[in-house]
Amino acid sequence: MRNNTLGSLIWLRLMRFTNQSNQLSNEFLKQFGLTTAQFDVLIQVKTYQPLTQCDLAEKVTVTQGGISRMLSRLEKEGYIYRKQDWKTKTISLTEKAESVLKEAMPAQLAFQSSFFDDVLSEEEKKTLYTLMTRVHKYSQKRKLPSE
Repeated sequence: MRNNTLGSLIWLRLMRFTNQSNQLSNEFLKQFGLTTAQFDVLIQVKTYQPLTQCDLAEKVTVTQGGISRMLSRLEKEGYIYRKQDWKTKTISLTEKAESVLKEAMPAQLAFQSSFFDDVLSEEEKKTLYTLMTRVHKYSQKRKLPSE
């Protein structure tokens, strides 16, 4: 690890935190019958509905193939419905999903916020948010070296 730059150490720490956070969230969300990925998809659908599968795939961390399988499962379990409008198929939430999210969303947000609220001051959280926003915006503009 001596040869790693501070940037690579930050990246590794973020990856480890994200992995640990997702594992804990998966365990936490079991009480609502959801995984972290399903929760993310349902939140995105709730926010942007009705939306297409392609639009949804751009907003979540699931691959195109994975999103297709997940949507089939969420539809089978009664969380979403798909509506064909001419050539476009859109996705919306069912009442069941709205009801589950009404409980799960505030609980999950409080759970995730506790990772920061329990150890950082308000000023530290603001600073971390500002820094992560800057890095995220930069990463969105960045091209791969081979491009």
